[in-house]
Amino acid sequence: MSDLLPLFPLPNVVLFPSVFLPLRVFEPRYREMTAHTLDGDRMIGMVLLKPGWEANYEGRPPVFRVGCTGLITHVERLSDGGYNIVLRGLDRFRIVHEDHALSYRRAIVEPLTERPLAPSDRDEVRRNREKLEALLATWMETKGADTSTAAAMADDDLVNALAQYLDLEPLEKQALLEHDSLSGRASSLVELLEMKIIMARTPGLSHTAH
Repeated sequence: MSDLLPLFPLPNVVLFPSVFLPLRVFEPRYREMTAHTLDGDRMIGMVLLKPGWEANYEGRPPVFRVGCTGLITHVERLSDGGYNIVLRGLDRFRIVHEDHALSYRRAIVEPLTERPLAPSDRDEVRRNREKLEALLATWMETKGADTSTAAAMADDDLVNALAQYLDLEPLEKQALLEHDSLSGRASSLVELLEMKIIMARTPGLSHTAH
């Protein structure tokens, strides 16, 4: 990572390692960020805005300190000056210090490594993977989606892809990202999916659960 990582704070997007994320860049400050990044190492740090961001969106509202670096793998320059880009998630990080010298946010960050899996953790991940594949099939039944590719994915890729692409709340995704181990992220994802399925099958429950 460079000393100062450009930050792209959004209210509803959480990026996970090894997952692809398409984005439309249209705000002037983030157009500048993208242009500078394309001239450099093509790295952007995705971070989630904390609740209440609406009051100061044009400024620098608080963000969660844990995010994920993304490498720009595809870019399309648009006629209006904006960009369509695709990021590939790389590594989780924690913000150490923000720099405010430019129009967009940058930060000194420290990389966060995944806690190594002990043999018992690997067994737990295997059990949770089986649960996730079964829950995913149930969850997608009414959506008509094909889940056959899940079986061919590595454990960490599957967990991160589900965390990225499933219809979860941004705060739920942020909590998953902040887990320091694959086993913890997989367990939490199983619990979330089980809850979502129960709520979907029980009319009125989602209204009383808030």
